[in-house]
Amino acid sequence: MKQVLKAKIIEVCDKKIAAKGENVGISFYAFFKNKNDNPKLLMEAATWWIETHKLDHFEKAVKIKKLVEHL
Repeated sequence: MKQVLKAKIIEVCDKKIAAKGENVGISFYAFFKNKNDNPKLLMEAATWWIETHKLDHFEKAVKIKKLVEHL
């Protein structure tokens, strides 16, 4: 996983957890703007989320952060 994606995922998870608590759920779309301005990075996130880890559409932000921090 590219460092820029890893940093973005951790940043978004931290913000979501701070705003809504430890039970907040997110999808991989949370790491991108509504505008698809970086399709390669989006596909990297989707592949990691769906194919590599077989995660559900929504997962707990704390779980995602922990997975990414251990890469």
